[in-house]
Amino acid sequence: MIKSVANEVWAYDCEWVPDLRAGRLVYGLPEELPDSEVLRVMWEQGGATPENPMPFLRTVVCRVVSIATVIRRTLKNGEVQLFLSTLPEAPEDTAQDEAYILHRFLADGVSTHQPQLVGFNSRNADQRILTQRAIVNGLSLKHLCDRINAKPWESNDIDLMDLVAGFGKSYAVSLHEIATLCGIPGKLDTTGDDVCGLWYRGERRKIVEYNAFDALTTYLLWLRLAHFSGCFTADDYVIEQRRVVRLLDERIARPEEAYLRVFRDAWHNLQARTGQLDNGVFAD
Repeated sequence: MIKSVANEVWAYDCEWVPDLRAGRLVYGLPEELPDSEVLRVMWEQGGATPENPMPFLRTVVCRVVSIATVIRRTLKNGEVQLFLSTLPEAPEDTAQDEAYILHRFLADGVSTHQPQLVGFNSRNADQRILTQRAIVNGLSLKHLCDRINAKPWESNDIDLMDLVAGFGKSYAVSLHEIATLCGIPGKLDTTGDDVCGLWYRGERRKIVEYNAFDALTTYLLWLRLAHFSGCFTADDYVIEQRRVVRLLDERIARPEEAYLRVFRDAWHNLQARTGQLDNGVFAD
């Protein structure tokens, strides 16, 4: 499981949608073809069926539209700091496009701070699309290449799905399933299948909000597994969760981030339903 807790831990999640430009180029579609028809062709090429009209597309023909990260940083004096980062910072600003998001996360973030990355199904999905789309966007990221070239036993990064599913597809579990049963919010009002529709309706802020929820879920599940692995004592585990409660309370106080109350309330309710509310995490 988890052997140790790094000084810089980033629990992250990416959201992406079909890239219409990629669809037109890869499938030889004319520029004047309506976007809806381009999407239809992309779904068809991805193996759409009546039962599954929007299949999972190859990541290379998709574009990254949001990355959210919970950052746990341990200072030299032992103090632990917790942050929530969402990209794009200004969802309505079209200048904060895919290239901007990738550069901010990979070049300004990962290459600079060299964190331990924590994701869920990140090895097969998030890491793959980040690499492919960074290449498509012409980024230069030597540090990322070094991480990619590392042997599995040399990497410090964690894919929580691999840990809970034992590296086997037939034993795969969803983030929603494992998180909910642990008393952690999984999928709330939005799911990954909704992201494409939100994007092409121009509801970019809702995607960022949904992405933030998934990053928080991933971080709380990492805490759970770190406790399971003996990295945190029972008391430490409560302290770590209370840090998340404080982070949420601080961010909810900002009018533009009041949406985080949905996650906080869902977490509180699930803690009650799973008999964990008396653990002191939500104590005043």
